Amino acid sequence: MSDTRVYYRPIPQADGGRWRLAGGWTGFTLLERLQRGHAPVVVSEAPADVIAALTAPRVPVMGLAMDRPRLMGIVNATPDSFSDGGSYDAIAQSRALIAAGADILDIGGESTRPGATEVPVDEEIARILPSIRAMSGAVPVSVDTRKALVAQAALQAGAAMVNDVSGFDFDPDLPSVVADSGQPVCLMHAQGLPHDMQDDPRYDDVVLDVYDALQDRIARARAAGIRADRIVIDPGIGFGKTEAHNLAILRRISLYHGLGCPILLGVSRKRFIGRIGGAETPRDRAPGTLALSLAAVAQGIQIHRVHDVAEHAQGLRLIAALNENGRTGT
Repeated sequence: MSDTRVYYRPIPQADGGRWRLAGGWTGFTLLERLQRGHAPVVVSEAPADVIAALTAPRVPVMGLAMDRPRLMGIVNATPDSFSDGGSYDAIAQSRALIAAGADILDIGGESTRPGATEVPVDEEIARILPSIRAMSGAVPVSVDTRKALVAQAALQAGAAMVNDVSGFDFDPDLPSVVADSGQPVCLMHAQGLPHDMQDDPRYDDVVLDVYDALQDRIARARAAGIRADRIVIDPGIGFGKTEAHNLAILRRISLYHGLGCPILLGVSRKRFIGRIGGAETPRDRAPGTLALSLAAVAQGIQIHRVHDVAEHAQGLRLIAALNENGRTGT
């Protein structure tokens, strides 16, 4: 990618602003002008097409309006999830997540934690179908898979979105499955495969490199026949990224609104939260996860993939109350 390319990151502000960010709850008046090899520059204007992409209201995802933050509850129907796989009944846990306030369930049968190995297709399907069938009538269900045959079975069982952590890099048949279904897809950025992605990840400029890679994934999805309004993006925190990479993306995550898609963020219980926050056990990382989620909400991020739904629902209620307009407190 040419070093002359210019990117614009909206600098969010909660109290109004000249423009609304993605038609949502956050505004902005100023932007950061970003370019490889140059220091960021704060500006008050950007090209018309940039402003149009940043301000266009996002269409609903699985019938859910993107005008407020949405919680995606994680259901790991696996025996080897880094966080909680194998320790509960997936259907019971799904119901508990809905009761806690989940807007969406993300059901997966293959761990993608660092070092994980691939699961056979038949086994992955067997793990997830009971939960998908049981839950698809309660809330929208996303299937967390990289594989076309798994996605096809899940969509037939009632899943309403495919969440592909490889961003269509793993299975060349998956784009056509999604296109034929007419359902949305979440395209995540990852560098490498789970078994080796954390060995030595490197970038020239991680924030801009991930932007370019997501833009390429969107273009491939469009070329496969997937409509633009059926695409969600995820910068892939922890997938082929060091702690420094993760923090750099989170500081400037509003940049990715320029791609014109709803944004999904998955930071829940990640290892770097434990290292920075002093929580060795994944289950003890809810406070750190909530802190990062709320910081991302302030940057207009629409979908938050989390384990600890009740804690996040409570946090979002408090933020919404603080941000209410027209109240004097009298």
